[in-house]
Amino acid sequence: MFEDFVLDTDRRELTRGPELIAIGPQVFDLLVYLVKNRERVVTKDNLFEEVWGGRIVSESTLTSHINAVRKAVADSGEEQRLIRTIARKGFRFVGEPRQAQTPSDTPSHHDFENAAKQATKPTATLALPSKPSIAVLPFQNLSGDPDQEYFADGVVEDIITALSRMRWLFVIARNSSFTYKGRPVDVKQVGRELAACRTWA
Repeated sequence: MFEDFVLDTDRRELTRGPELIAIGPQVFDLLVYLVKNRERVVTKDNLFEEVWGGRIVSESTLTSHINAVRKAVADSGEEQRLIRTIARKGFRFVGEPRQAQTPSDTPSHHDFENAAKQATKPTATLALPSKPSIAVLPFQNLSGDPDQEYFADGVVEDIITALSRMRWLFVIARNSSFTYKGRPVDVKQVGRELAACRTWA
């Protein structure tokens, strides 16, 4: 936990109060790595190794991911309240995180989804949001090139992020919709399981 954010590495979720922050998997990994290594400056080579599996990516890709991390935690390149750029050295998380004592007690997006699945049971205590809900399922990689998998997933994540900016819409978390990745699905059934009134696949 830092400021009013909760970074849940088990659920792979970033929340701010009751709000689930839409964040891509690599951006999430980047944030986790920075937080875990906050005692030192993290170099670009460190990030290439840990976040990109040793692959060298372009400067613009790294910059866009750092900017995405800052945006997720309401920071900016000018303010650098949490993510600080150390000139010619790398980056450092300068917030003051603390370990949550009872993370399971913190309501999350999954609580709403579990409530939907248990809606027929009288013991369900959580209710679904009254606003329309939507789920975006993983795209199939039809190129035959495994390297394009990141691209296909990235498109889905961009759609989820864009939809999450619409305050009148409840967007199912990426971690939930991606459990259907690589599986033949019945869209209507998935919609019921995720409690989404619209499902894109």
